[in-house]
Amino acid sequence: MLNHRSQAKISIRVYPGTARNEVVGFNKGVLQVRISAPPVRGKANKELVVFLSQLLNLRKNNITIIKGNTSRNKIVVIHDLSLETALKLLLIEPGFEL
Repeated sequence: MLNHRSQAKISIRVYPGTARNEVVGFNKGVLQVRISAPPVRGKANKELVVFLSQLLNLRKNNITIIKGNTSRNKIVVIHDLSLETALKLLLIEPGFEL
């Protein structure tokens, strides 16, 4: 993960086709996210961007998948948020620690 001014680059492992969208953990620098959409024709990627934008209270165009469009392992850039702020918002659940 890299941190640039007003930009966060986050490694994400996506588990598509699950019952609901949720952040399930943060392990070895990788955010683990379950997405309900199937991995068909970019549906899971679109749902991931929508889900992250809701959690971070950002517009969808502030979130870009820069690597891993056809893989479960992705690198996502979040504009207008620092890495620290983005992770705090994504890991707001009790028990998650950086």
